[in-house]
Amino acid sequence: MANTPTPNYEIPTEMRDFAEKSVEQARKAVDSFLSAARRTVDTFEGSANTVQSSAKDMTRKTLSYAEQNLSAAFDHAQKLVRARDVQEAVQLQSEFVRSQFAAMQAQMKEFGSLAQSAVSQGVRNAQDVANQGARNAQDAADQANQAGRGGTTRK
Repeated sequence: MANTPTPNYEIPTEMRDFAEKSVEQARKAVDSFLSAARRTVDTFEGSANTVQSSAKDMTRKTLSYAEQNLSAAFDHAQKLVRARDVQEAVQLQSEFVRSQFAAMQAQMKEFGSLAQSAVSQGVRNAQDVANQGARNAQDAADQANQAGRGGTTRK
């Protein structure tokens, strides 16, 4: 058995060429899909940055309104301690309540507008990410198909 020669099967050149082209096509297809995935992630990160920016704006606005409201409350307290009689104190309190109610209405209206804008931007960003991801995937599939057709054609 040790002396039995093993047959030497040669792989035809056409088969090796075909296999080599197939491996190269597969490599190109995978590279295309990975590139599409990277572009989609980059688009998503840009979208996340926009949402984060909107959240920062809301936080800054909240602090600004809190400062305004606290300042108004301290100003009111200072006026109250200077009131000469109960009637003046009641009048000051009434004016303060009216002005704070108007200020809070304006603040809530602006918050609503900011929130609506943030949600709209978020929806637009999500749509953009989804559309870009679909385009990237389609481009990668087209490149893979093109590579597949290029490698299987015979001269």
